[in-house]
Amino acid sequence: MSAGLRRFREPVKREPVKREPVKREPVNTVARCEMCAEPLPDDHGHLVDLETRALMCACPGCRLLFVRGGRYRAVPGRYRYAPSFRISPADWDELGIPVRTAFFFRNSSLGRTVAFYPSPAGATESLLPLATWDRVLAANPALADAEPDVEALLVDRAPDGTFSCHLVPIDACYRLVGLVRLHWKGFDGGREAWEAIDGFFAALRRRARTLKEV
Repeated sequence: MSAGLRRFREPVKREPVKREPVKREPVNTVARCEMCAEPLPDDHGHLVDLETRALMCACPGCRLLFVRGGRYRAVPGRYRYAPSFRISPADWDELGIPVRTAFFFRNSSLGRTVAFYPSPAGATESLLPLATWDRVLAANPALADAEPDVEALLVDRAPDGTFSCHLVPIDACYRLVGLVRLHWKGFDGGREAWEAIDGFFAALRRRARTLKEV
């Protein structure tokens, strides 16, 4: 092989190029109040923007400003657990929820209750037959005082067919949505997803006050 052709077959030896290390600024991961930019702890509270339906991180001071009325509404910290939620399998079928868990809250802008369920794509809305939901609420009067927009009834149907319900801040429902999006794999979710979901509900039960049957 000629020297002219050999140079295309043999690697060319090059001196290593010395480069100055790139200085990167540390990424600021501290959550801040979206009203006043105050730094927030990990377990901070939220506001609901009633026009966009967005959740906003908020410091205690800003949350106090929006407890009632206006465009923004502070998300409360009330947790209640109804282990014997009264709903029949026929009612659940009429509600049209295709999965075992869904949350329901009153949207004051629409003037009605809406239903969502966690899915790998995020919070998915389900068309809610209001007459059926009104019948369910009438059977569970202890849960009928959930605050519009900021509290939800999170209903779970266990594999044995029994139902339970938590009255929770709306941001808790979206934490569950985030867990499903993060961990769900394949058709059935996988072990990691169900361990995260079971852990979420176990934490809710530890935190919530159990309601007595009426």
